[in-house]
Amino acid sequence: MEVLAASGLRLDLDIFDYLILILYFGTVLGVGFAARRAIKTSADFFLSGRSMPAWVTGLAFVSANLGALEILGMAANGAQYGLMTLHYYWIGAVPAMVFLGIVMMPFYYGSKVHSVPEFLRRRFNNSTHLFNAVSFAVAQVLIAGVNLFALALILQALLGWPLWVSIGLGAAIVLIYIGIGGLSSAIYNEVLQFFVIVAGLLPITIVGLVKVGGIDGLFEKVRQSPLGEAGLHTWADTATSDNPLGANWIGIIFGLGFVLSFGYWTTNFAEVQRALSAKDMSAARRTPIIGAFPKLVIPVVTVIPGLIALVTVKGLGAEEGDLTYNNAIPLLMRDLLPNGVLGVAVTGLLASFMAGMAANVSGFNTVFTYDIWQPYIRKGRSDDYYLKVGRWATFGGVVIGIGTAFIAAGYDNIMNYIQALFSLFNAPLFATFIVGMFWKRMSAWAGFWSLLLGFLASLALYLGHITETIHFNSDLEESFWGAGAAFVTAVVVAILVTLFTPPKPEEELRGLVYGLAGSSTSGEVIISGDKVWWRNPVLLGAIAVVLAFVLYIPVW
Repeated sequence: MEVLAASGLRLDLDIFDYLILILYFGTVLGVGFAARRAIKTSADFFLSGRSMPAWVTGLAFVSANLGALEILGMAANGAQYGLMTLHYYWIGAVPAMVFLGIVMMPFYYGSKVHSVPEFLRRRFNNSTHLFNAVSFAVAQVLIAGVNLFALALILQALLGWPLWVSIGLGAAIVLIYIGIGGLSSAIYNEVLQFFVIVAGLLPITIVGLVKVGGIDGLFEKVRQSPLGEAGLHTWADTATSDNPLGANWIGIIFGLGFVLSFGYWTTNFAEVQRALSAKDMSAARRTPIIGAFPKLVIPVVTVIPGLIALVTVKGLGAEEGDLTYNNAIPLLMRDLLPNGVLGVAVTGLLASFMAGMAANVSGFNTVFTYDIWQPYIRKGRSDDYYLKVGRWATFGGVVIGIGTAFIAAGYDNIMNYIQALFSLFNAPLFATFIVGMFWKRMSAWAGFWSLLLGFLASLALYLGHITETIHFNSDLEESFWGAGAAFVTAVVVAILVTLFTPPKPEEELRGLVYGLAGSSTSGEVIISGDKVWWRNPVLLGAIAVVLAFVLYIPVW
């Protein structure tokens, strides 16, 4: 261990570890070439021809989220904030995923839109559509950079390569299999990556727990760490903001559990796109709900390793060098895993980052082609032309992601950076979306101004925080309040602008607003669900939400 420690994060892989990696990359690229055979139209490339079964789209839905944010970011949060990180799963994900499946997917899928921005165009106007399309595209390449940076971090540790070389290699692999096979390639690889990720990260948890004396031994060591007893509770210390997370229960419930969570899971096209590729309405609605069940237990391979790193890696939490919180997982791999198992773990990490980046790139190329290029730059071209544009957009998204990877490299905890992006882009979108979906009177221009001013409200708090003109206890607390400010501002602006502008005719809103049934959306569809009881989205969703709250009890 002394030799390994002296070489920082450098991992000592042998031939068997490299064979596992080569086999994985070969499989990923093979899936891309196989998926290419089924691509005949742009719909095949961007939405898999709407032919995927629910279990495939469900696993892809959760796997698309298992990128740098989930693995490095949540492990970093586990080490920095303790068990309060569980809020990002149980209140900050599962309820919103269930809401998406039960309430919102009938509108998305039933309206036959290609993307979330296209839904906003139909509900509001072109200005709202273009603003959301551009802001989504920007957000996706920024987040793709986070995943690419995390992927490069592991390759740098593995091979000792400079960061820029590692970033280029990771980008090339994702570019090939998305550019060739489109969304189908991304989805099938995401299903594969889900199992590879679990197989790769579970040994870290198991070996780490054995080393610290089981879960009881881990908790006892956390009590003796800088986190103390507060690191082992989720709600007990949230009456005030005097806790590791630096946020009170209002910020957690409203900022994270409602605005950030619902804003991300229900309006983020990189996720919704997986459900839109499902073969029918029932499969589309079950997609996020199926994904909610593995989401409940993913903390076993993210948050728990973060705590293990906290109590086993001396000096973890340094602002620079190898001991930043972002490196919690790589440090555990270096210190705990033998060869063979190490290769599986490295492969699991690489799979997670590729899944996350692929989701960002596939969302970017769809929105750029369908929502920016086709309606505003080159109208009326052939389907083959837009298919080519989609492939070029894939290339462009990856190239831009390479640049934004160096932005992510400047953060010692990439989770803080990601949450700031969500509060800026997703929170105002959710407010505009949810008001427009349930209030048919909301006018077209109310959609645009609520989206714009909500974004500016969040941006003002973010700039105030980084310039220290506004004080917050932590970066994450700022993102919670920034999200809340964006939501409230967007709702108030939506109401005020609606009072002074004319509404859209009801005939144009059918299938887009609750209570105005279209060809495939109605209150009856939303309530009844699938006729086969064990496939009923409402029943499955209720079970997932109940489980999320039951899991809180031991760590309250």
